Amino acid sequence: MPDVSAHEVAQFDSADHGYMAEAVRLARRGIYSTHPNPNVGCVIVAEGGVAGRGWHRRAGEPHAEVYALREAGERARGATAYVTLEPCSHTGRTPPCADALVEAGLARVVIAMQDPNPQVAGRGMARLREAGIQVESGLMEIQARDLNPGFISRMERGRPWVRVKLAASLDGRTAMASGESQWISGPEARQDVQRLRARSSAVMTGIGTVLSDDPSLNVRLEPSSLYGVEPLRQPLRVILDSRLRLSPQAKLLSLPGDVLVMTVSDDDAAKARLEKVGAWVSRVAAMDGQPSPQAVLRELAAREMNEILLECGPTLAGAFMAAGLVDELVLYVAPHLMGDGARGLFHLPGIEQMKARIPLHWQDIRQVGDTLRLTLRPAQDVTG
Repeated sequence: MPDVSAHEVAQFDSADHGYMAEAVRLARRGIYSTHPNPNVGCVIVAEGGVAGRGWHRRAGEPHAEVYALREAGERARGATAYVTLEPCSHTGRTPPCADALVEAGLARVVIAMQDPNPQVAGRGMARLREAGIQVESGLMEIQARDLNPGFISRMERGRPWVRVKLAASLDGRTAMASGESQWISGPEARQDVQRLRARSSAVMTGIGTVLSDDPSLNVRLEPSSLYGVEPLRQPLRVILDSRLRLSPQAKLLSLPGDVLVMTVSDDDAAKARLEKVGAWVSRVAAMDGQPSPQAVLRELAAREMNEILLECGPTLAGAFMAAGLVDELVLYVAPHLMGDGARGLFHLPGIEQMKARIPLHWQDIRQVGDTLRLTLRPAQDVTG
């Protein structure tokens, strides 16, 4: 692998920052459609003005650099390209973008961050330098990493990024003692959750939630509200079902999109019934009689899942939190009280002293309709 640092020392001026900020904004347009690829934006600047813009729209389609080069045409010769992620140097579904930049005659390429994919990881920058192109990196790297938490997690840690979504009352309750939970949050918050689903590679829950609520777990938005990329991509729906209790008549099995049931059961008859109605069934390693969270994430990474949205009850949420596998918590807090008998957010037995509590860092707080959306990450988060 080429000896190329991801943190090179370079001097960037206000114009560089402005053009890279535009590339970051372009990259965000792919947030709902590029799975399993990363979100990437590119801006080509010639003679003090923007000559071409591009963003990756969907896996299998041209990358951001190609769209920007097409728009720039001959103006790309001698120009500067601002790219949020190191141009690829290998042939996958599309040809290498590093080669396209070389052939277009770019004079300078500014890169926000090195690609964590071992197939690239510095090779794209090396290819550009070999062609005599000036290469600088590290500009707005934090913003670039925020574009692709799942892709980076899968490449660097071998597992997807896990985002837990919960809705609770002001006193931290997620359901009544009977299990009744519809609806805790308001309609605007529920619409906001649809966008979280739309950006996720997979939406995951436990069999208890399916048996009590019979949820759809799909995305119910118009493509026009998701930057207009069609057709709308439905995330994989993942059910953790230790004893294969999922009914073949469950609502989610009748809807478009794929369903994966992860189990520790060796009941071949139940497996065959679910496969007959179109579900995938995968046996994984057990932990305390349940699918091991670590084994679940390893399998999902092998299936190229980047971001997992965990929508579940307190037991499953607590299992992932206790295992240190929650990367982000999105909590919708509604302005009402549900009382002492209602169910809590996380089942976390064993926390009996203050020193055992799980520290979180605030990321964002905003109001969505009459509901507060709180976004937090564990204090030990290592992905930035």
